[in-house]
Amino acid sequence: MRYPIVIHKDKNSDYGVTVPDLPGCFSAGSTMDEALTMAKEAVELHLEGLGEENLPIPDPTPIERHKRNPDFSGGVWAIIEVSPADLRTKAKRVNITVPERVLESIDRFAASNADSRSGLLVKAATNYIAARQPRRRPPE
Repeated sequence: MRYPIVIHKDKNSDYGVTVPDLPGCFSAGSTMDEALTMAKEAVELHLEGLGEENLPIPDPTPIERHKRNPDFSGGVWAIIEVSPADLRTKAKRVNITVPERVLESIDRFAASNADSRSGLLVKAATNYIAARQPRRRPPE
């Protein structure tokens, strides 16, 4: 998964990072390199939290669409690449039976989206389950 980020730097401040596709996911760093490193960690932690809550993982949006948003004007754009395999969740190997035609489609789609077969299947299953679960009410 390749999430666009926008980096802003105000005078007398650190580099601030916003991840437009992951509301509430922010980071910062005293240098551009540190901001990028911290942004990757923030995205991974955010995605892990969504997974633990069985919430859908948002698809990344092309930078060009985000550039239209005036909140992000003047920022520097970058991409944070995260593989579901890198997320700190305990993985378990499973053996499943899938029609060959479907498996070929899964592999083609995963490859064209810079994902792995396992990553795509995990994301698809997580999103499917989250979309069909009753909405939890926030604590009062």
